[in-house]
Amino acid sequence: MEMIIVLAAILQSVAISLGVGCSTLAIVNFFVAIADGKIDENERKMMGIVYVLLRIAMILILLTTGFIAVVALLGGSTHYLTPFVMGVWTLIAVLFINSVLMTKHIMPSNIGPALQAGTWYTLGVVMALVPLNLSGFSYFEFVIGYLAAIALAVTIVNGAMSYLKSKRK
Repeated sequence: MEMIIVLAAILQSVAISLGVGCSTLAIVNFFVAIADGKIDENERKMMGIVYVLLRIAMILILLTTGFIAVVALLGGSTHYLTPFVMGVWTLIAVLFINSVLMTKHIMPSNIGPALQAGTWYTLGVVMALVPLNLSGFSYFEFVIGYLAAIALAVTIVNGAMSYLKSKRK
């Protein structure tokens, strides 16, 4: 059973890396696509492929994180219910909810892409803190850090979009 948990943790790590990388490509593709004011068919195809890979990463993260949680909880582990783990589950929930809202065009375009990118980067950073033994923060500290990351992402993404739009005029 231990080997299965190790494999799940490795797959989780790979899925998070895939998600962070694809999120970066999604934002860059979006910037390139809007730079000229229109998204052509080739740009749309590339963005579609990246979005499929993002969905695969999200599903793998949900499955592996869920599996690890079930194994820990069934094994009687109470140390699994930490602010760190609750933070990770919060990020997973935001990824899924925001993805659905963006797909249904409910989430505004000046928030959705930045929220998604900021969430992916926060997930990558938070998971990178584990081997450094820096995951002992409170949930409140997590939320403050996450909100700061989202504010930074919104500022960067909207600033880049404004810059690209101004270059078109």
